[in-house]
Amino acid sequence: MTNHGRRLSLQTILALDAATCAAMGMLLVFASGPIAGLTAIPGSFLFFAGLLLPPIAVFMAIFTRTATVPSWAVQVIVAGNVLWVLGSVILPVTGLIAPNGLGWLFLLMQAIIVALFAGLEWGGRHHSAAVA
Repeated sequence: MTNHGRRLSLQTILALDAATCAAMGMLLVFASGPIAGLTAIPGSFLFFAGLLLPPIAVFMAIFTRTATVPSWAVQVIVAGNVLWVLGSVILPVTGLIAPNGLGWLFLLMQAIIVALFAGLEWGGRHHSAAVA
């Protein structure tokens, strides 16, 4: 007996990623000031990062309704997630932003979640009806 019935579809994973992406975008846009005050991450940085996320969420959401997810779309989404994770670590490590302890926790927690989505999406491309 297999666990194929329990595995989330790639479309479901993309829907969850899109929803969290949109929610984080709205949070960063509308609460950049309070988050900046708590994390020592510049508010303008948070605001503009938040502006990037809703269009990305829409891009992902488009593929939640398709019978097959093109492999190029999965590759773009995973690459974007990997770049987000790298940026979340590289920016503070290089001193381009200087978060406090709570800021580091904020950056690392969201980076872990984004990395998990990237892994699920990468793995899901093999178990879905992805096409080239």
